[in-house]
Amino acid sequence: MAIPDYQSCMLPLLKLVADGNDHSLREVVDLLAGVFQLTEAERAELLPSGGQQVFHNRIGWARSYLKKAGLLDAPRRGVFRITPRGLDVLARQPVRIDVRFLEQFPEFVQFREGSRKEGAELPALPQEESDGTPEEMLELAHQKIRSELAQELINRILLCSPAFFESLVVELLVKMGYGGSRKDAGERIGQSGDGGIDGIIKEDRLGLDVIYLQAKRWQGSVGRPEIQKFVGALQGQRARKGVFITTSGFTADAVDYVSRVDTKVVLIDGSLLASLMIDFDVGVSVAAAYTVKKIDSDYFDVP
Repeated sequence: MAIPDYQSCMLPLLKLVADGNDHSLREVVDLLAGVFQLTEAERAELLPSGGQQVFHNRIGWARSYLKKAGLLDAPRRGVFRITPRGLDVLARQPVRIDVRFLEQFPEFVQFREGSRKEGAELPALPQEESDGTPEEMLELAHQKIRSELAQELINRILLCSPAFFESLVVELLVKMGYGGSRKDAGERIGQSGDGGIDGIIKEDRLGLDVIYLQAKRWQGSVGRPEIQKFVGALQGQRARKGVFITTSGFTADAVDYVSRVDTKVVLIDGSLLASLMIDFDVGVSVAAAYTVKKIDSDYFDVP
């Protein structure tokens, strides 16, 4: 089954700790993964940032919200247990516990209102509740902004001259760590008679090897014939490595051809190109930065 949203985890979590014993989050995550019959792949699935497992994150938020409503308590660091209020709620045999259900408790309402006004410990959810945790919504918003930026980058590149694009890809690879300075590590040679080579870049600071570049500012997919020409140009230069970069994509035949030739050729399509430009700050600048912080438990672990 699919990974349940964090609100769907609230009731199963509360039932799981109904024994009144102390439980750790890791223990509860493992047990609930079995309750929901999650596969190993689903258990291991990460948030877009790769910083935390999705299911672990959702159980963590379910626990936090139940604590804010007074249904769970944390008697000591690293563990939690059900409260008398939590047992009373279970005795009512609710079909579902979610944010709307928790709004019957004054402490939870106070937390919600306080977090909206003051940016308190936990981010408040929108008025219309989402199935995603605050981290998931933040990361999804970031992914949407990044996707729109990537498309805008490609659109802007298509409006530029071929010479500008050739210089851009050299600069990108220099930013990625190939060679040394922009002046010494890379150069654009995309002139008539270049034999299908648009740029040369040193593989390392010492220049022990070079990588030849081909840059195609296209809208249609690049097929096998273009890749074959590039491989032929590399062989003419006695080159062993090449990078073919396009603003569009590659046909399946082109990708298959590259996998079977002796010359090492890396294909970078428009999607990967835009992503690399964003990651290495080529053609983009920082508009705003947000840091998500959490409690440093070691700081408060005073003997």
